[in-house]
Amino acid sequence: MAEDRQQLVFMAKLAEQSERYDEMKEGMMQIVELGPQLSLEEREMLSIAYKHCVGNRRTSSRIIAAMEEKDANKKDPDSLEKIREYRVKVDEELKFLCEEIIRLLDMKLIPNAADDENLVYYNKMKGDYFRYLAECLAEPDRSKFAESSRASYQTASDIAEKLSPTNPTRLGLALNYTVLQFEVLKQTEEACKLAKKAFDDAIEQVDSLDEAHYKESSTIMQLLRDNLTTWTADMHVSTAE
Repeated sequence: MAEDRQQLVFMAKLAEQSERYDEMKEGMMQIVELGPQLSLEEREMLSIAYKHCVGNRRTSSRIIAAMEEKDANKKDPDSLEKIREYRVKVDEELKFLCEEIIRLLDMKLIPNAADDENLVYYNKMKGDYFRYLAECLAEPDRSKFAESSRASYQTASDIAEKLSPTNPTRLGLALNYTVLQFEVLKQTEEACKLAKKAFDDAIEQVDSLDEAHYKESSTIMQLLRDNLTTWTADMHVSTAE
């Protein structure tokens, strides 16, 4: 069993280095089936595999949506129909991948999480993939998946109170939750409040941050501050208009 797992990890790393992320994803799914308590390395590899597989489709969906909007003004129904059909194909692939990892989280990873940090990580991950669905799909799916994302992030946030404010998993959760609030739910004030609180709580304890997490936590804190600056400025502009 251990040898099988080592072989699958090796092949998944090989697929990653070859940028064959669909194969990497399949390998990581097999590893989860062998035993759902993942090492930190395996957990990161699972995240990387799905992030690339889904990320490629998200990028494609956004590009095709822009083409669809541009082509709508050309009064060429045949061309527009082909673009729309292609977007449906891409979005179906994205939906399949997101629902696949959500099932894996619900059935294997969350029930077998070893500790609070893993529970936060996996519920955050679940919120991320519901958010990706909400970003790309039309109503009524958009609202349904946005609420599922919010619920997952909130579950993770409740557990994350047990972690240090400088913990990178807790900070990453706050970063992604605020993106959902601001960009999808349009809860601009709530997003700014949460981003500010996460940053302020972390900055108070930054001196006690251990060296192993310093770079990752500092990077996320900077992203929180950058988003807060941009969002606050946008809200002031909207108010002025």
